[in-house]
Amino acid sequence: MSPAPAFARVVVDSRLPQLDRLFEYRVPPGLAGVAPGVRVRVPLRNEREASGYVVEVTDARDWEGEVADVAHVVSTVPVLQPEVWALARAVADRAAGGAADVLRVAIPGRQARVEKAWLARDPEARPALPALPALADASVVLPGLVEGRRRVALECAGGVAEVVDGDGDGTAWIGRWAVALAALARQALERGEQAILVVPDHREQRQLRLALVAAVGEERVVELDARQKNPERYRAFLRCLDDEPVAIIGPRSAVYAPAKRLGLLAVWEDGDPLLAEPLAPGVHARDAALVRQAQSGCALVLAGHARSTDAERLVEVGFLEHERVGEHRVRVLPAALADDGRRVPAAAFAAAREGLQHGPVLVQVARPGHAPGLACGDCGARARCRACGGPLGVRSRGSAPACRLCGRLAAAWSCPSCSGTRMREVGRGSSRVAEELGRAVPGIPVAVADGEHERLAVDARPRIVVATRGAEPIAEGGYRAVLLLDGDSLLAREGLRVAEEAVRQWATARALAADGASVVLAGVMGPAAAAITGATTVPFAKAELAERRALRFPPAVRTASVVGHPDAVAEALEALGGIEHLDVLGPVPAADARPGEQLERAIARFAYADGARVASVVRARVLAAARRPARPGAPARLRIRLDDHEPFDGL
Repeated sequence: MSPAPAFARVVVDSRLPQLDRLFEYRVPPGLAGVAPGVRVRVPLRNEREASGYVVEVTDARDWEGEVADVAHVVSTVPVLQPEVWALARAVADRAAGGAADVLRVAIPGRQARVEKAWLARDPEARPALPALPALADASVVLPGLVEGRRRVALECAGGVAEVVDGDGDGTAWIGRWAVALAALARQALERGEQAILVVPDHREQRQLRLALVAAVGEERVVELDARQKNPERYRAFLRCLDDEPVAIIGPRSAVYAPAKRLGLLAVWEDGDPLLAEPLAPGVHARDAALVRQAQSGCALVLAGHARSTDAERLVEVGFLEHERVGEHRVRVLPAALADDGRRVPAAAFAAAREGLQHGPVLVQVARPGHAPGLACGDCGARARCRACGGPLGVRSRGSAPACRLCGRLAAAWSCPSCSGTRMREVGRGSSRVAEELGRAVPGIPVAVADGEHERLAVDARPRIVVATRGAEPIAEGGYRAVLLLDGDSLLAREGLRVAEEAVRQWATARALAADGASVVLAGVMGPAAAAITGATTVPFAKAELAERRALRFPPAVRTASVVGHPDAVAEALEALGGIEHLDVLGPVPAADARPGEQLERAIARFAYADGARVASVVRARVLAAARRPARPGAPARLRIRLDDHEPFDGL
């Protein structure tokens, strides 16, 4: 019997940049269970203990100084798998961040009872998985994609499909895109491999789950979602450790799911902002997927109804292949806004009336509520909250004006410009549009779907569904007409990705139409309208990318936001000065500086080929700044975020 390893190298769960490395500890005699991947408690300075994960165990020492002992083993379950550690370390290095921050997203909190049951199971006694069900629609399969380990930018045509509901409630309607991704996942499972499919939110996750249940069976589908109850999520995570051929689905954090034999990694709607991780180091799910594909060699699919500029860049550099799947025959009609100020053009009304003879009609609007904005009835100045300065609005007819940011009621409001006390409504939200359409088409039910009124599906009976962008329910058989309103106000916003995001949201709504239905885009002309009225959005993505390449804007280049005290920012920019083709915008006063606080922000732009060098340099500057004493409660002297698009939102 070989002796137990004497030393363990541990990654400590800490946000401090100076602790972002492996620490070596001695495994004391008699302490059992120290193995790669397990949770442990280890001592730090000042007699404190910290949680961590064992990355490796060895008989050899790297550290020549004094070595402390592992305090105790929290759990013997190897929750940190080697492939997840390699991914976390790589994406953290790419983003100039800490691996522990990535692991905090990747590994759910421990649930002792669930873990105890998992450890007590008998793997040999587990029943074999049933045979894969017959594939309902073979036309959506891209042959050889998984076997050939292809990397594809997949443009999915719209339309809806009917599948068997795995909950035993008959059939359900989902987008055809979900059927296509489920068919690709099946290819991986047929080879005895796992598939990971990442979606922006629970709406797409529900559709994809139904498609997967129909394609591979409910026993082979694992959902990982922060919306699950903690025991349920941890149970699903442990299921991934079993190394069975399963399809793992979930939001952005699912990209880090443990999968030893990963055959397919797919990201749906990679341009959706929900796939951008807000927590440090802020790694986008698409970027994590690219790193994981490079490490595992699995097939990779970035799919959507509209091509993102990020995916188009990868196609143009030859990293991804272009593919299109499916057919969706709809009539897309641009319509000019009426001169009399009517919200719905005559052409849109005509399409809606025709569609209502056969089934439901979707009306997509930009904002929820009744009146999204209020203005002074005397001078016209925008009405704002006296507490936080946010815009005032009205959620429903007759309700009191309230701040759209902090929620405070605007009691006894008066205009700071003219002292007037009257307000007038500005704009129309989803509930107001629903009221107006109800009066215009009497006898037809009108439903609202937005953040406050969630609807996942509607039946095939004639009705009008007024929905905000991203909240559109699936209609049985598809909508018989789709009206896309507020396009002019949507494109009037400021931001680098305004037009790209508008096209993506319009394409999502268009995809919900039944074959042969009419789709009316109101008040929009130019390239964005052409992207929706045409057969493909790829030319629009190409043009957007070409414009950004000329301006050196993302994703044509990578960026690093450098925020901190002026001296720390200057030192970081000086350290970056030796990198060829790197240029700097700023520094300028930081927008998030508190009163009396001196903070600056600069933006470094650089080529993708220089990413590793830039990340290394700025990470070193963060470490140097962290070692300097700061007054209690003060922000970090230097903050770095790579691939931060927030500074470009006002362009």
